[in-house]
Amino acid sequence: MQPLTLDEVEAVARNKLPRHVYDFYAAGSDQQKALARNREAFSRLLIRPRVLIDVSTVDTSTSLLGASLSLPIGIAPSAMQRLAGGDGELDVAEAASAMNLNLTLSSQSTTKLEDVIGVNQKCHALGRPAPPFWMQLYLYEDAQKSLPLISRAEAAGYQALVLTVDTPVLGNRLCERKTAVVLPKGMSIPNVDNPQPSSKNQPSINRQLMNASTAADAKAIRDKYGPSMHSSSMTWEKTVKFLRDVTKMKIILKGIMTSEDAALAVEHGVDAIIVSNHGGRQLDDAPSTIEALPEVVEAVQGRIPVLLDGGVRTGADVYKALALGADFVLVGRPALWGLASNGREGVETVMNILERELSRTMALAGVKSIKEITKNTLGIAAKDRFGVAKL
Repeated sequence: MQPLTLDEVEAVARNKLPRHVYDFYAAGSDQQKALARNREAFSRLLIRPRVLIDVSTVDTSTSLLGASLSLPIGIAPSAMQRLAGGDGELDVAEAASAMNLNLTLSSQSTTKLEDVIGVNQKCHALGRPAPPFWMQLYLYEDAQKSLPLISRAEAAGYQALVLTVDTPVLGNRLCERKTAVVLPKGMSIPNVDNPQPSSKNQPSINRQLMNASTAADAKAIRDKYGPSMHSSSMTWEKTVKFLRDVTKMKIILKGIMTSEDAALAVEHGVDAIIVSNHGGRQLDDAPSTIEALPEVVEAVQGRIPVLLDGGVRTGADVYKALALGADFVLVGRPALWGLASNGREGVETVMNILERELSRTMALAGVKSIKEITKNTLGIAAKDRFGVAKL
């Protein structure tokens, strides 16, 4: 029987994947509080349903940065997807292209970026528009080392560069520290110069950095292997300007969690921002992304699109994020669970579940289109009395 929920898809994936691979994808940092909060916070929001409204036709389509899309849901970047099975990133790209969904490719993918977008470009041959594919970037400490990836992505046809800004150092990911993720023979990370483990006795640079007990130890590791691909010296002044100078792709910042940084993003002319806490894999005491969203939306004031990822597991979660002002929502782990469960078809199953749940939630809430999803349709359990308080 086909899975009916994303939790059921994850259960299938968990049973299929080797334990260390599942843990690599599923775990957060430290005590995994941020990971749990990302999901729990959605449950505190309620939807106030309106009735006697004609919802015989519900439209889930939307637009983002000039592109028309079937859903306000895209696929977030996640590393090393071939570990999940099948053709990895190619299966995910096939699903995104077939369903007209936005996709962001991780720079630490196990497939060449040109091959991934090549899947999408076949849409033209079939006479249908290709959805926008974006390229995620970790900026090297020596920014010039990032130029080959940026140039390749632009030449290949990626429409935006998604700069991850929340990894000046890596979070304390205990599962990765305890069990090394070893790439099988014949599998590599072809898009970046990022040494990976070739055996259980040779941990990756990232794992060595997480295991470093002092800043001096971490510096010694960087000195040994060269500039880190997780820059701790990025700044608003130099980093956005550097990217503007070297590419014509749109620039999106992933990892914005405060009104202050949202305002600075607008000030420095980026094209969009993603409210993200790295799936709970960085700062464990960060708020959930849905909790951070309102102040970010307030600061942006509609001047650029605001996207959100983290904790989204149902169509109702998508609805709530849109109601709080997100223009678009990304899912990462659910796509991986779909991939692990049944390849391309599994990814399509995940996105179809979300589409059906979103459409049903909209109809039950009395909403016919994405633009009608507003904060007025949300509530929260009142603290001072029994009932529901409007947001």
